[in-house]
Amino acid sequence: MRRRTGVALAGAAALAWGEWLNWRWSRTLVGNSGGAAEAVVVLGYRNPQATANAINRWRVRAGIRSITADRAHGTRVIFSGGAPGGGTAEAELMADYAKSVLAFDGTVHLEDRSGTTWENITNVIPLLEDVDRIKIASQPAHALKARAYLRRQRPDLAERLVRADDYRPGEWLIVKPLLALYGLWTLRGLRADERKISLSGHSPRDEPPAP
Repeated sequence: MRRRTGVALAGAAALAWGEWLNWRWSRTLVGNSGGAAEAVVVLGYRNPQATANAINRWRVRAGIRSITADRAHGTRVIFSGGAPGGGTAEAELMADYAKSVLAFDGTVHLEDRSGTTWENITNVIPLLEDVDRIKIASQPAHALKARAYLRRQRPDLAERLVRADDYRPGEWLIVKPLLALYGLWTLRGLRADERKISLSGHSPRDEPPAP
């Protein structure tokens, strides 16, 4: 019984840790910029098959739900991702899923040349020059990495970053500890100033998940 209790406590602690880290990453390097023009950048994941895979489908859903309700027709959604292994570009597969399955009929732009996160940001910058608010949608650690890259490449545009709706309590709950471990590995190159959580626009709803 004592052993089972210990295992249960360890499992609960791992879930709470994964939840907290993903919450924290989703609120790092973002502000509360205003303005009417909004862009949501959805980052692709390697996709060798002919249709969007599970990860890309989730990223598309996270991107679509990130559109501010009163800006639905003033928001451009940018799908970013090439086809490193050949075949159809990730951007095209994600856009097709958004239109054919989610019935999204808003403004869509495709960036279909990128093979890395750095290239994602480099190649979408021309599509961000004239917007007031920028959201980057992906798994929280990956989105943070992309925000850090935008900050390095174009600090002026990084000032327009706001939160995307790519973190929700309990979503991906069982695998969040694994996502947290992988995220720590992928974010190991970030500087200390790129890891600081933003408190701008903080409200009680933004409190971290209870352990």
